[in-house]
Amino acid sequence: LVVPQLCLRFNDIDNIGITGAHYSCFDMIGQHAFMKPSEWSQARYFKDIHNWLKQGLGLKNEEIKFHEDAWAGGGNFGPCMEYFSRGLELGNQVYMLYEVTPSGSKELNLKVLDMGMGHERNAWFTQGSSTSYETTFPTVVEKLKKATGIKIDSELMKKFLPYSSYLNIDEVEDIDKTWKLVAEKTGYNVEELKKQVSESAALYSIAEHSRALLVALSDGALPSNVGGGYNLRVLFRRAMSLMDKYNWKIEFNELCKLHAQYLKPLYPELSENLNEVNEILNVEKRKYETTRQKTHEIISKLINEKIDEKKLLTLYDSQGIAPELIKEEAEKLGKKIKIPDNFYALVSEMHEKHGQEHETKREEKLDLEGFPETEALYYDDPFKTKSKGKVLKIIGNNVILDKTVAYPTSGGQLNDLGTISLIKNDDISYKIIDVFKQGNIIVHELNEKPKFNENDEVMVAIDIERRKQLAQHHTATHIVGTAARKVLGNHINQAGAKKTREKATLDVTHYQSLSDEEIKKIENEANKIVNSKTEIIKKFYPRTEAEKKFGMNIYQGGAVPGKKLRIVQIKGLDTQACGGTHLNNTSETGKIKILKSTKISDSIVRIEFTAGKAAEKELEEKSKILEEAAKLLGVEIDELPSRVQELFEKWKKSRKAAKKGIKLTKEDLKLTKKEAFKGDVLAEISKILQTQPEHVTKTIKRFLEELGG
Repeated sequence: LVVPQLCLRFNDIDNIGITGAHYSCFDMIGQHAFMKPSEWSQARYFKDIHNWLKQGLGLKNEEIKFHEDAWAGGGNFGPCMEYFSRGLELGNQVYMLYEVTPSGSKELNLKVLDMGMGHERNAWFTQGSSTSYETTFPTVVEKLKKATGIKIDSELMKKFLPYSSYLNIDEVEDIDKTWKLVAEKTGYNVEELKKQVSESAALYSIAEHSRALLVALSDGALPSNVGGGYNLRVLFRRAMSLMDKYNWKIEFNELCKLHAQYLKPLYPELSENLNEVNEILNVEKRKYETTRQKTHEIISKLINEKIDEKKLLTLYDSQGIAPELIKEEAEKLGKKIKIPDNFYALVSEMHEKHGQEHETKREEKLDLEGFPETEALYYDDPFKTKSKGKVLKIIGNNVILDKTVAYPTSGGQLNDLGTISLIKNDDISYKIIDVFKQGNIIVHELNEKPKFNENDEVMVAIDIERRKQLAQHHTATHIVGTAARKVLGNHINQAGAKKTREKATLDVTHYQSLSDEEIKKIENEANKIVNSKTEIIKKFYPRTEAEKKFGMNIYQGGAVPGKKLRIVQIKGLDTQACGGTHLNNTSETGKIKILKSTKISDSIVRIEFTAGKAAEKELEEKSKILEEAAKLLGVEIDELPSRVQELFEKWKKSRKAAKKGIKLTKEDLKLTKKEAFKGDVLAEISKILQTQPEHVTKTIKRFLEELGG
């Protein structure tokens, strides 16, 4: 199996441009085989790679060097064969044969070939260009040379590049000493060499970072302050600070467009997503410029403090200030700052990836060794209310049955509630207060220890109104996600979800807070889907078939375990791997009402909404609040915003007057404004009063009372 795939790797950022071969985004060619020991043929795999070097790259045997070594990772290990030519490592073929166990090594039941080879590196080697960047993105490098006026000294580069790998920051103990060594070998003054190499390295870094960001943003990743998103922000800000350092006027978005055009035969989707990429980069640029403006002020305050490696990292992490900017500002104030050569590698180490978690996941560890998987009957019919089952195990208040209609807390959806009764004597009945999953086994938690026994037949009955509302909120979550993607763009992915009886929340990846207009558009689009009466198809598929048929975007709710996946399709609109209870048609969802949206982190926005009866109840309550507020202020509902604004301003005026001992007349405090407002009246007056919608009437009453006083 040969798999070429674009990869992101952030621990070599400081090497990019210097060595001529390092990248944060590169195309990894993997060669794999997964074989039983009887079918394993190490000699054949070695021959395959040797043939690639001879026939694929056209090398003679005397130009190929193999180096036998060992490789370990993921609890497995085995020998490996690194292969080189003319001093350059081209790849590494690993033969995974053993597993690491507490008692020592153990032979694997399935032996694995795992070869990795950089596409860019092999292309560079065969073309023989000065650095791999000219080979990988020639149009962008050419554009940057023209924009910056840099003329790469080909004589210097010819002498420098054979020794450039000496400067790999991961493998050097004393970088200054190594620069001196390389300078001696090339016959250049160390400062002159550093200056020329650093300038060309900056140009290559900008070229490389723009391609990495284009690829990552096109795939739906977003710059942020956490996890992998933090590394994307590091790339963007590093590119910006290099432009500032050399005073280069470069249109970063234009570079992304050039990359997309060049890569169109391989990755056409990069061109399709350019508008969204541009939007995200523009937001990042505004954030960077805001940070740059406050840098001078921050450095002025710190100038008498010790600005060491730790301080530089803290300033970058907490304020987003690049070390180059700190150095530049400090030099203006007569202070020298040393930036660690592996600064960006240190930054990346500070942030580890955080996986998605659903707020409603519940798991308990009971001794269920050897018990069969519970047959989940709620998949057959979302409105099925009863099911018979055999008691397999009773552990305290916890009951395990062979099959059940009760839905366990999972996938962001709360559990069913109901009763379990003994069939032969329905007077013996208990409340189900919780349902949860342990592995593939569903556990019912009762309000007390039951008096029935193992092997008894029982009847499970669930609260159908609760089930229906939860199903409406779960289907509405898929609908709102689809609507958000249509309104905001393809970078929208689910980052978390919660469905309760009262309301649902959906966390989506987005680079800025939602405007009132965007919220309204998403709500309208969601209700269009509801009114389209689209069929909802629920079907189990083998995992491989599901991924092949529907793609990897089915994992909106995170990774789903198991060999089989339940696929929920809103026909022609949305497809997800989901184990939740869903309706049969979008029309059954009822009206969807978005309550509010909040930005919960740098790249995640939370949308809170209701559907069905919960939405009707919400609208009724909203209507009551508006009617009462209008009555209190003596205006029509659509005139409330202007009257509330006037009330708020006169209330503030009266407070100031009272503090200063100034007397006001009734005329001064008279409310007269009655301008009609188009839009969400309750949201608008909540914003004016700086309070939650449910507290609006109470706040108006308080203001009126205080004015009266």
